[in-house]
Amino acid sequence: MKISVVTAVFNGGDTLPRAVGSLCSQTHNDVEHVVQDGGSTDGTLAWLRAYGHPGMTLVSAADSGIYDAINAGISRASGDVIGLLHADDYLADADVLARVAAVFADPAIDGVYGDLQYVSRDDDTRVIRHWSAGVYTPDRLRRGWMPPHPTLYLRREVFTRWGLYDTSYRIAGDYDGMLRWLTTGQVRLAYIPHVMVQMRLGGVSNRSLAQLLRKSREDYRAIRQNGVGGVGTLMAKNLTKLPQYLSRQA
Repeated sequence: MKISVVTAVFNGGDTLPRAVGSLCSQTHNDVEHVVQDGGSTDGTLAWLRAYGHPGMTLVSAADSGIYDAINAGISRASGDVIGLLHADDYLADADVLARVAAVFADPAIDGVYGDLQYVSRDDDTRVIRHWSAGVYTPDRLRRGWMPPHPTLYLRREVFTRWGLYDTSYRIAGDYDGMLRWLTTGQVRLAYIPHVMVQMRLGGVSNRSLAQLLRKSREDYRAIRQNGVGGVGTLMAKNLTKLPQYLSRQA
């Protein structure tokens, strides 16, 4: 099974080597790394050309934002299954993609996801949040649940039938996409009870109060647009994050 891993990057030279290294170490070897660069000027392109994944395809072009770049990468991907690996993230161990491929051996499964850890940007051995996602049931969406987006892998047909990321969102396009695929698309998800991805803190959605407020507005729009609730769902979505700070499992 060919797995396409899409990375949208712009000036990610400081963290990209760890991400690519985690991909190169995977025991599942039928992997395509689709890199969509936004016109980096910090040496990212030179590093990728010298040290990138053997299955890398690289395009550098201007884009209108992260979701536009991701959509371009997905459109270029040739794998049976597609997932994302951001430049600030890395796969937690060498068997992540092997586990993904094993689950997709069941033709009834449309997507898989697992657990996620947020780590300190300055010390990636220090776990700040541990997100144990648990098994998906449709009623959990109204209670603010979603799969950890960086761990989500979907069959190509999901994007073909139910669409890519809505680029009118600037921060919450991933939440909107997942709600759309799960409600309108009724995709069938499987849960892998392992940490699949470790993610450095400091992303665009939590850099400032203004960004946090914008994310809340966009989350609410996605909730209403996909018919999974209202203000209560938004509040629950934020409150369910609190226990993640109390659990720092390895």
